[in-house]
Amino acid sequence: MDTIEKKPLPPMPSIAPATDKTTKPRPRLLDRIPPERRRTVWTAVIVLAVAIVAFLGWRVFFSPVTVSLAPVQSNVREQVFGLGVIGARVQSNVGFKVAGVLIELDADQGDRVHAGQVLARLDARDIAAQVAVAKANVAQAQANIEKANADVASTTASFTNASRVSERDARLVKSGVVSTEQAQTDEAAMRVANANVAVAHSEVTLAEAALQSAQAQQAFEEATLANYTLTAPYDGWVIARNLELGSTPNPGQPVFTLVEANTVWAVGYVDERLAGRLHIGQPAEIAMRSDPSKRFPGQVARIEIQSDPVNEERLVDVAFDRIPDTIHLAEQAEVYVTAAELKQAVVVPQTAVTDLADNKGTVLTLENGRLAKRLVTFGPQLLDGGLPVLAGLPEGAAVVLPQSGLRVGERASAATTSAP
Repeated sequence: MDTIEKKPLPPMPSIAPATDKTTKPRPRLLDRIPPERRRTVWTAVIVLAVAIVAFLGWRVFFSPVTVSLAPVQSNVREQVFGLGVIGARVQSNVGFKVAGVLIELDADQGDRVHAGQVLARLDARDIAAQVAVAKANVAQAQANIEKANADVASTTASFTNASRVSERDARLVKSGVVSTEQAQTDEAAMRVANANVAVAHSEVTLAEAALQSAQAQQAFEEATLANYTLTAPYDGWVIARNLELGSTPNPGQPVFTLVEANTVWAVGYVDERLAGRLHIGQPAEIAMRSDPSKRFPGQVARIEIQSDPVNEERLVDVAFDRIPDTIHLAEQAEVYVTAAELKQAVVVPQTAVTDLADNKGTVLTLENGRLAKRLVTFGPQLLDGGLPVLAGLPEGAAVVLPQSGLRVGERASAATTSAP
């Protein structure tokens, strides 16, 4: 049986073990310090740590914290705000009393007009002719009066002459110079002359009555003619022209809409909860939406008796002290009514108050270098949200503004403010 000869395997190459340079330990800082100096270093580290802890403890428990204080303000105005529109107390739709054709328009929207100024005319040629006839009738009546007065004078003279003749003949009858029949004839003539005087006087009365009638008819025709001319009833602005030339307005139909210039004001809607502080005559300011940076002075002119039950608001009418030259009705406006003014007051933000209820709340105060709490009474909230302190602050105490980490009893000092 054949035997298989085993050949030896070639030797495996030897691999040197890899060395990890990153795992080589580095010498520590203390290892670099000689052993005889390590105690000194440890002592210095401990002293420094104790000093830091002591400083922090002093800062926390003994050093006063710096706080900001609410300043004392002068002439603090308690204002009530209202949002509304520009309106007018007197606004009128003006038109003709009679019907006709519009032949003249002398005003337009935006014009400033004066009382008595002609705004428009209707075609009134027929009425003008009637006025001319009435004037002629008046002239005729005056002529009739003059004729009647002349007749009175004539008949009076005739009566005077007849009276003298009759008296003379009555005396001559006794002497036989004049017959009785002649004397009776002269007396009859005197009576006729007297009757003619009475008739002449009655003609004067009738002529005077006819003159009065003619004058009344003339006044009526002239008044009718005046109705064909439309004039401004007062000084004001034309805010609308409703008809054009050639229109035939009916009696009473508005041709123009006017507002009286001196009655322009702002109509503000004020919350009913604030309206109770308002009364007529209080100073106010008006700002219009077109230029909110300007505020025009005014005063409360009227507080309307009826409130808006839906929005729970009351209408307050604020009149301008001087109406601006450029103003637009129905423009949105804001009114600021000064209900009261405090000569001096500390005003604090609501964030500085806790447990606020019924105009009372607790504030943090700085008193004699330490923080304290005080229950104070506030006035009505200002428009900027601030609350003026009315009572509860001891003399020398100041209200601290909101700041985190403050504790009652902690020492504190006021922050200094740089001059502007």
